[in-house]
Amino acid sequence: MKPRRSERLSAFRPQIARLERRLFLKQGLSLGALSLLSGCTLKDDDAVDRLLMTMSRFNDKIQAALFDPAKLAPTYSEADVTTPFPFNAYYEEKDVPLIDGERYRLQLSGLIADKRPWSLDELRALPQSSQITRLVCVEGWSAIGQWRGVAFRHFLERVGADLTARYVGFKCADKYYSSIDMPSALHPQTLLALDFTDAKYGYPLRLRLPTKLGFKNPKFIGEIFVTNDYPGGYWEDKGYNWFSGS
Repeated sequence: MKPRRSERLSAFRPQIARLERRLFLKQGLSLGALSLLSGCTLKDDDAVDRLLMTMSRFNDKIQAALFDPAKLAPTYSEADVTTPFPFNAYYEEKDVPLIDGERYRLQLSGLIADKRPWSLDELRALPQSSQITRLVCVEGWSAIGQWRGVAFRHFLERVGADLTARYVGFKCADKYYSSIDMPSALHPQTLLALDFTDAKYGYPLRLRLPTKLGFKNPKFIGEIFVTNDYPGGYWEDKGYNWFSGS
């Protein structure tokens, strides 16, 4: 007798669980998607990876289409700030890079007219704004923090970035790298943060996007570039969903 679909799926549960962990698609895998997987040869990791990566990129497009560049994330009061603010990175806290603020220069490259480096004093001389928002981690926890710095849109306009380009990328002193879509970069709450709840978590410069998951908020930024070529990211290249709106 031909096994029922549920029975066929059950035989592949261990492989599916492994793939779900690898690509963080557990909530996005519908029964129909699982049925697709059951028709694959799950011994062929490359074929399954390609299928799930295609699904992930489809999710990116849907999230981008649903993104409202005018909708603001909730804000909070100073009394709501999480203390102590949790540390989270792909390395242990003892390995946080130490950066000399006096010698620090933010490098610019790509589709930017004025590529001269910026010192911290020059960044602080620009109009500053602050926010108290919630950082949401893909691991399931969240924390409310306070950030102050330069509106990213203002900075991009100031340096003559091509605002019609598709991506803004970041290279960091802790070897992390990431990228975001231009509409998210231009969101009114997206901030180049110079001061934040615990400065050791990103000094001297980090990106703050309350509209995206925490891993899309790179710390210890050393270089910003604008491009039309997909730049990927540290976790994205390992299978995380790229758009990752929160």
